[in-house]
Amino acid sequence: MNRYLAMTIPLLVLSGCVSVGKYDDLKKLYDEAQTQLGDRQMRIGSLAASVSVAEGESKQLKAENQRARAQLVALDAERNRLMAEQHELTLKMTQLLEDSSALKQSTEQLRVAFADLSRRKTEADRRVAEFKNLLTRFKSLIDAGTLKVTISDGRMVLQLPTDVLFDSGSAKLSKQGLQAITEVTNILKEVSGRRYQVEGHTDNVPIHNPQYRSNWELAAARGLGVVRAMSDAGVDPQLVSAASYGEYHPTASNDDPAGRKENRRIEIIVVPNLSMLPGYEELQQVVQAS
Repeated sequence: MNRYLAMTIPLLVLSGCVSVGKYDDLKKLYDEAQTQLGDRQMRIGSLAASVSVAEGESKQLKAENQRARAQLVALDAERNRLMAEQHELTLKMTQLLEDSSALKQSTEQLRVAFADLSRRKTEADRRVAEFKNLLTRFKSLIDAGTLKVTISDGRMVLQLPTDVLFDSGSAKLSKQGLQAITEVTNILKEVSGRRYQVEGHTDNVPIHNPQYRSNWELAAARGLGVVRAMSDAGVDPQLVSAASYGEYHPTASNDDPAGRKENRRIEIIVVPNLSMLPGYEELQQVVQAS
């Protein structure tokens, strides 16, 4: 409508069909229309500028949104990688804990084994020292051929030939034999915490003696005779016993006189203290559990 007025008012004035007052009114309307038209054009321009700015901002926001999406994808990938690393670290930590537990167990086993080894070594050292001490004490008897000291089955064995101790076919100690047993006993009395077993041995020559039916009986009687002599010399009777092997535990061949002489013997066994031997505690546990 304003555009129409702007076109018609000049025409009316030129045609002379309107009065001056009417013209002024129309002129006023025209000016107002022009003003409104200018205002609207300015608003349109402003709106167009705003639209252009908005479009620029929209493009910027879209670009920023795309960058944000890309960053989100990258962050998600990083998160997955970190989760995978965390899982791997958890597995490694679990393995380390298991290894640590196994190492601790192994260390404890080694400690126990070392303590047991140390105990065994201490006992072995003590037994060696005791053996050396007895060898020194028995030196005169050993040098005289009256006594022989050996180790058999982990036990200290004092061997005395029966030809020195007894007459042939007899279980009665000779004067020389009694003196030898007494001398041995006086040394053994100084060894504390030990038990002794006296074993009688013969050769395989059958005995012809109405007093003894076989070599077993003869060896047993000789062993008991040595036990009595040791008791009389001061050994506690509770610490000494006798056994007979007869001809059935030879140390040499019975095919010649020298071998048979070696087999005719009395052995005094220094009985080991079982509580000091390896495996004693385990044996005790087995006995208690049965």
